[in-house]
Amino acid sequence: MAELQQLQVQEAVDSMVKSLEKKNIWKMQGLMFRCSASCCEDSQPSMQQVHQCIEHCHAPVAQAQALVTSELEKFQNLLAHCTMHCNDKAKDSIGAWSKELEVKQQLDGCVTKCVDDHMHLIPTMTKKMKEALLSMEK
Repeated sequence: MAELQQLQVQEAVDSMVKSLEKKNIWKMQGLMFRCSASCCEDSQPSMQQVHQCIEHCHAPVAQAQALVTSELEKFQNLLAHCTMHCNDKAKDSIGAWSKELEVKQQLDGCVTKCVDDHMHLIPTMTKKMKEALLSMEK
């Protein structure tokens, strides 16, 4: 993938993740730490019960992080699959009749289309993740 296009996708994904962190995950982390601290306030429970309480407090944040990681992996795999398809098409078009410049232009055009198509998926993916994170907060 061309460096500029790769940078565009990376910046868009980074911006999305930062927004999710600030608006959703940080709040969940604050709740997690307060919950964990409350697990340690009572001296009656056993150490095992305290650890179970803390694990219970950490579960929503772990689920949130797993959700974001999973969605980003899916996005990355879709984009990689598209660019691999472009590479395969370019390799298939190399022959006696084709020129290297034409093949490179075809490849660049195909990869650009992949990036554009996948950039349009980011808002939908963001909305889906925000909704899932909000449901986890409740």
